[in-house]
Amino acid sequence: MSGSPQTWHYGLVARWWAEFNTDGPEIAYFRGMIDRFGEPALDVACGTGRLLIPYLRAGMDVDGCDVSADMIRLCAERAAGEGLKPRLFVQAMHELDPPRRYRTIIVCGGFALGGSRHDDEEALRRFHQQLLPGGALVLDHYLPYEDTDRWRYWIREERQELPEPWPAEGMRKRAANGEEIELFTRLAALDPIEQVATREIRARLWRDGRIVEEEEHVLLERLYFRNELVAMLASAGFQEVEVLGDYTEEAATADTGVVVCVARKGTSRGPQPGAA
Repeated sequence: MSGSPQTWHYGLVARWWAEFNTDGPEIAYFRGMIDRFGEPALDVACGTGRLLIPYLRAGMDVDGCDVSADMIRLCAERAAGEGLKPRLFVQAMHELDPPRRYRTIIVCGGFALGGSRHDDEEALRRFHQQLLPGGALVLDHYLPYEDTDRWRYWIREERQELPEPWPAEGMRKRAANGEEIELFTRLAALDPIEQVATREIRARLWRDGRIVEEEEHVLLERLYFRNELVAMLASAGFQEVEVLGDYTEEAATADTGVVVCVARKGTSRGPQPGAA
């Protein structure tokens, strides 16, 4: 599989992200990583700017990219509303070719979405190429068993229940202009051999108590375990890989739900190019 990844971050879903997905502990955590490894930094899969805009507000030198043009447009609008002018570009991870190189690349909640394993391997190679010597990639990944309800579908008998039925009611919130957006999600399929989950989302726009717009999107999610990620990072050229657990400074354990891979690029003995 190649080309444009199969994700759901468009249209009403992108608007939901811009309106309601604006905080969380990851903001401070990844900022600490940028402080540790240095600027300039690149926020890959920056979405509508949940991490990026607070960093820009603080005067940090951080660029943003995302596969979704809708997300990037909304991010630019949010930034402009605060008088910020970020450097943004629309690119899939496996096609990453930014205008400069970085000391830190962060990927929060965006890796392994939409593409093939080959795409993910190529994305890691691109990250390595776009780092300055000695730079760091900081990438999080939800482990396949983190969601205990969905983990049961790895068993053949349980998978006969897929696709899950759509929920009777979705998550519904009121936007700034008074309209309401409602999201429904379900697991449609899971392939343990390919380690891929197919998730579906249905988004509805409500105005004056009536549904005026409805969309459906599909998201493919690749499911990796810790040692797979370490091997993939090593194959991409990273020389040092530290695996932390649940957005802490502690090593991942058997009880970890989210791993954070901190991968370092080796230093070059030759002339080191500076950031453009």
